[in-house]
Amino acid sequence: MIIKGERLKLAILSVLDDIELQKILDAAMYQSKSANQIILETNISHTTAYKKIRWLVEEKLLIIDKIEITEDGKKSSLFRTILKSFSVKYEYNNVVIEAEQNVDTQKVTEWFFSLDE
Repeated sequence: MIIKGERLKLAILSVLDDIELQKILDAAMYQSKSANQIILETNISHTTAYKKIRWLVEEKLLIIDKIEITEDGKKSSLFRTILKSFSVKYEYNNVVIEAEQNVDTQKVTEWFFSLDE
C-alpha cells in the first residue's frame, strides 16, 4: 500500500533517522511485547524507551495489541508494529512511501489508516 498521510510519512522518515526507534520496531514486529521486554531486548534506557514507544503509538507505527494483568495486579500493555516493512522513494517534489502491513495486525491497521483519509 502507498502511504498518503503526510504526518505518517514524516513519522516513517523520522524512524529511518533514529536507530533506537528502529530497534523498538524490530523488537515488536513478530511478537507483542511489553515496554520492559523491549527495554531488555534493545538496551535502551527506560526513560528514552517509554518516550519513544509513546511517540510510536501516537504516530500510529505501534499499537497496543493486548493488555495483560501482571502477577502483582498491574496493567501491562503489549505493543506490536503496524507495518512490517516500508520503502521510500523520492520523485520530483514528492516522497512516495510504500508499506507492507504486519499481517497479524491487518484489521487494526486498516482501521488506523482509515483515520488518515
